[in-house]
Amino acid sequence: MTLALAIDLGGTKVEAALVDSAGAIVPGSRTREATGAAAAQDRTVLERAVASVVSRCRALPEWGSVTAAGIGSAGPIDATAGTIAPINLPAVHGLALVDLVRDASGLDDVTLRLDGTCIALAEAWLGAAQGIDDAIVFVVSTGVGGGIISDGRLVAGATGNAGHIGQVVVTEIDGDAAASTVEQLASGTHIVAWARAQGWGGSTGEELAAAYRDGEAIARAAVARSAHAIGVGLANAATLLDLELAVVGGGFSFVAEDFTAQIEASVRAAAVNGYAARLRVVRAGLGGDAPLIGAAALVHRRDLL
Repeated sequence: MTLALAIDLGGTKVEAALVDSAGAIVPGSRTREATGAAAAQDRTVLERAVASVVSRCRALPEWGSVTAAGIGSAGPIDATAGTIAPINLPAVHGLALVDLVRDASGLDDVTLRLDGTCIALAEAWLGAAQGIDDAIVFVVSTGVGGGIISDGRLVAGATGNAGHIGQVVVTEIDGDAAASTVEQLASGTHIVAWARAQGWGGSTGEELAAAYRDGEAIARAAVARSAHAIGVGLANAATLLDLELAVVGGGFSFVAEDFTAQIEASVRAAAVNGYAARLRVVRAGLGGDAPLIGAAALVHRRDLL
């Protein structure tokens, strides 16, 4: 069985694993290197982390079966040039990540895509979007990112950045446009900050979830605010693309048991056309494995690309 080297590059870590053609992570192959805040200021931190996780994978006895590598990276990216420019990692803007992985791995066949699109590929392959031709898959965590499956194939866009649902503007712009995006209004980080500004005494998403379960008014309002912004963004996406399903993952998606139901209600309230209002919202099926499985899908499921 052929294997893929799967790499997931995020704002605070780089992770890698070997993944087989059935989408299973090879036991003992998963490795992680924390980069922390230093990577935002020093490019070499990220370069060393990538080289380190690849080196550990190359040392595994299964390495001889690896034929190609897939990379999911925080974006924006330039899939054609093989470079990345993550919003929260200014020091690595323009980094030739594909070349870096080629040099570290010795593999010629290396494919780069946005991390959100990799998660969408994973859920379409083995998760909650299996068998669905038209879906959006997104993550609500520190940020909000996503990917789109249309007519049974990944929508990558001209530079590989299609699916950036977090940067969709969903309210009137007053000053900085970024302040009016789904991410700024709905991500875990920003919702916790908003709740604190309203007088809530907690400081984490987990504490907000507990306060929500206890019925605290500010926590309830904070979750509703997040669900509303996401729902408006999804209504826009569903109107443009005639989507059937929205799949939500990420740590903050568990802030409330009824979070998906609140999002779905917000979609219905915001949608002008009936077909968009029918969008179903469900939880992701693959959890924390999705980024690596999706990166491996760039190798094993090229029929979806």
